[in-house]
Amino acid sequence: MPADTAAPVRATDPGRPSGTRPGRRADRVREALHRALPALALYAAVRLTGMAVMAGWAWWVGKHPRTLLGHLWDGIWYAGIARHGYGLVLPSPTTRGVIFNDLAFFPLLPGLVRAVATVLPVTVVSAGLLVSWAAAGAAAWGVYAVGERLHGRRTGIWLVLLWGLLPHAIVQTMAYTESLMTALAAWSLYAVLTGRWVWGGTLALLAGLSRPNGIAVAAALCCTAAAVLWRHPAARRNGRIWLGAALSPVGWAGYVVWAGRESGGGWLGYFEVQRLWGSRFDFGWDALHFVRHLVVARDSLAYYTTLAILGAALLALVCFVLDRPPLPLLVYTLVLAVIAVGGSNYFASKPRFLLPAFPLLLPAALAMTRARPRTVALATATLAGLSFCYGTYLLTIARVPM
Repeated sequence: MPADTAAPVRATDPGRPSGTRPGRRADRVREALHRALPALALYAAVRLTGMAVMAGWAWWVGKHPRTLLGHLWDGIWYAGIARHGYGLVLPSPTTRGVIFNDLAFFPLLPGLVRAVATVLPVTVVSAGLLVSWAAAGAAAWGVYAVGERLHGRRTGIWLVLLWGLLPHAIVQTMAYTESLMTALAAWSLYAVLTGRWVWGGTLALLAGLSRPNGIAVAAALCCTAAAVLWRHPAARRNGRIWLGAALSPVGWAGYVVWAGRESGGGWLGYFEVQRLWGSRFDFGWDALHFVRHLVVARDSLAYYTTLAILGAALLALVCFVLDRPPLPLLVYTLVLAVIAVGGSNYFASKPRFLLPAFPLLLPAALAMTRARPRTVALATATLAGLSFCYGTYLLTIARVPM
């Protein structure tokens, strides 16, 4: 097996950072960035191409690409929070009993957007795109770092490229929270894999402030910490493990409690806010009913594509679990999958909810490192065509919430 495809996972002291070398931290960061540059260049190329294809079609049909990327669907709500703060409550104009409350949206992205719009001479919409594009780059680097850590450089590159060619990858360059959460999650998981518990807990805290399913990062860190403390009694004296685990859920839990009290519903009022949006956890019952609807009736192409993506994600999950991945990645991915599939309504948004679940792509990335060049070229071209065309369809033609 070539050296760059071997798994460089080493047994480490659970209480000490692993994989570090002598020298200044800045030197190590530059070295890591240098190794990641091919992956980042490929990611930038495919995402810029995807945006160019979408922009060309958008201009052709009389729509503005900047508006589609920065001020569409949830992007409108994030921009509103960045401008005015929380406090907007609107009844749905089409669905009886549904009430839209901006407290459903977590605060990290709009907070960053407001900060950028305050410092730079740009509008809130442009600031939202700048934050999301920077987060997408950080996410690609973090995804590469995890892939390289587990299976070598080639697998890391393929993991990033596959993530950038997902059917819903256009969302990674929109003013949405998926790229921001993926960046924080990937680097938090990398920190745990290398024994940096306080860093991991701090990044998990921030991930919990980015999206409702950011709790998956805290779950991964806490479960891993519990396993380390159980298997290694000596680690129980290491305060960094305890501190990292204690920090990890603070962001998510803090916002949920604050939003609940702001809504007037008490400590758990946030979940009532979500219910009034039509979103609740029903163990996938609503999703099963919608699948039945798609079988017996006709609906939008986006819904059938979503069904195909969910089927592929389920197959990828089985392959991923059978590969016996490290515990933090396993817990993180399982929690994300359960939340995405088990939530009610917004069926077409489920692939977007799975965008941060990049470990699902590890089996495919490993397969690409071993495949023949002709197979690799054909698969890459097919995925690119699907990603660019479907992303354009979602933003310019489809009329379903993303």
